Amino acid sequence: MAKTATPAISQTAPRLKALYATQYVKELQAELGLENVHQVPKLEKIVVSVGIGKNKDDKRHYEVVRNTVTKITGQHPVDRMARKSIAGFKIRAGMNRVGLNVTLRGARMYEFLDRLVNVALPRVRDFHGVGAKAFDKSGNYNLGIVEQSIFPELSFEETQHVHGLQVTFVISGDDKVHSRALLEKFGVPFEKEGGVR
Repeated sequence: MAKTATPAISQTAPRLKALYATQYVKELQAELGLENVHQVPKLEKIVVSVGIGKNKDDKRHYEVVRNTVTKITGQHPVDRMARKSIAGFKIRAGMNRVGLNVTLRGARMYEFLDRLVNVALPRVRDFHGVGAKAFDKSGNYNLGIVEQSIFPELSFEETQHVHGLQVTFVISGDDKVHSRALLEKFGVPFEKEGGVR
């Protein structure tokens, strides 16, 4: 009886994607006590978003944010429109350019995660790990980055207009424990209890 061949990973596959397919799936299944391999949590997409806020009328700031998000993610961002009117912020429903976001999937998603974990986060001053309480009820993880200068892809001039980023990891499984186990496999440095890593 002939053995069924396991699907080959292409040589150009991102490092973390290859590790997930060949190693992490089996390890997570054993560690989490899952009966079926399809129950193993999986990173579905990463959403990188930036709110323009009070600078929504400043075209220069908008261009800087657009260019930095494009360089960081390798993908052009999409303009976000206001969903409802907020008088205090002078925002009307349907107003364009209140923010930008990029949805990363596949190879670009894994490459961004690799650069974020191994290059960008270690550049944060006095870094003690990312917060462990930022999981939502669906098991997705939200990471706020205060300024874009931690990304080495950006030149000094591109970090003069300081802005933050919101990175959302959308994970299958609807379980916070499983989601954290997956992110730890990918090398996401969670802070220890007491705030020190």
